[in-house]
Amino acid sequence: MISDKILEALNRQIKLEGDSSQLYLAMASWAEVKGLEGTSNFLYSHADEERTHMLKLIKFINERGGKAHVPQIDEPEQSFSNLKDIFKAILKHEIFVSESINDIVGLTLEERDYSTHNFLQWYVSEQIEEERLARNILDKLEMIGEDKGGLYLFDRDIVNMDASEG
Repeated sequence: MISDKILEALNRQIKLEGDSSQLYLAMASWAEVKGLEGTSNFLYSHADEERTHMLKLIKFINERGGKAHVPQIDEPEQSFSNLKDIFKAILKHEIFVSESINDIVGLTLEERDYSTHNFLQWYVSEQIEEERLARNILDKLEMIGEDKGGLYLFDRDIVNMDASEG
């Protein structure tokens, strides 16, 4: 059985993962309207991935005898100035998510809930990859600067990037 303290923390994480999915979705829509098809597809895929992270938490809680709470999702930012700002926001957000996961991991150790601790190790690894990917993309955008040809190539190639790249 999962403790009330851990249940509350995991339910907060469900909301955070749902909010993350919505944020990526809004960014994908913005990129699509700007003609950045590769970037929009990359971000749509990441929106789906964040939703999968949320569902994984829901199933885990329910399987452990808790009751997952499906929260109302907050409306994300809808307008962005450029791709670099989007990926800066993504990195900042992913660092925030990592901190939240780490806080829950710490709580599982305090509560001696080793099953949840073990389950969360996947999220710890995933966040390392998410942060690394965002940094890698920002590095590429920094190299491109204002070069339109570079942006075109970036947009074409981003669909082939994933968390395994660094």
